[in-house]
Amino acid sequence: MRRRQLIRYAGASLLAASSSAWVSGWGSDRAQAQSGGSLTVQYLGHTCFLFTGGGRRILVNPFRAIGCTAGYRPPKVQADLVLVSSLLWDEGAAEGLPGNPKVLYEPGVYEIGGIRFQGISIAHDREGGRRFGNNVAWRWNQGGIRILHLGGAAAPIEIEQRILMGNPDLALIPVGGGPKAYNPQEAKQAMESLNPKIMIPTQYLTAAADKNACDLVPVDEFLKLVEGMNISKINSNKLTLNSGNIPKQGTIIRVLSL
Repeated sequence: MRRRQLIRYAGASLLAASSSAWVSGWGSDRAQAQSGGSLTVQYLGHTCFLFTGGGRRILVNPFRAIGCTAGYRPPKVQADLVLVSSLLWDEGAAEGLPGNPKVLYEPGVYEIGGIRFQGISIAHDREGGRRFGNNVAWRWNQGGIRILHLGGAAAPIEIEQRILMGNPDLALIPVGGGPKAYNPQEAKQAMESLNPKIMIPTQYLTAAADKNACDLVPVDEFLKLVEGMNISKINSNKLTLNSGNIPKQGTIIRVLSL
């Protein structure tokens, strides 16, 4: 069910959202990465993650506990900024968070607290957005790590979108399928297109889901397709990355647990 109440729009300065303006900014992002830094990624369920690094806490896709997120603890965590991929309840329930943080939910280029954020529109379904509207993939640099969170993307990545998404160190990609997220085969194609250094799967069936109201498949369905890659299931919901230790070649896959 689509939310009808608009989320409060962050008081940020909206920059020109041209690909040339943003791509040229990768120079400063690379300089930050080379100068050192770290990022802690905390998995809170579904597509919701808290990113802590560089003196900032950024929360992506807080949800209501309903359907596929019914068994998760509501992500009521402290954050300086919230990024939302869509206004659906499973990835856009940003009300009532501690500290009343600012929220971004529309595509565009923003600068907040010295960090530049790119919101890239991509269809939330395989019908050009006619069923579930558009999803916003978010891209930013934090703790010297170039991050791309695809949210609930379901459509193939087009050339223009691929340019805007850049060359991420870390990509969070949905893998569980259903009508509004990549299925395992589509997720593999997206990963190969983006070629991130580190990939974290999102939006898949877990024991926390209401299986009668959730049409996702388990993460193992995706992992079978990428067997032979560097894959680790981590017995924690947190992963700390150091900018100086990002793999030079290839993609490693890390699966977080709750």
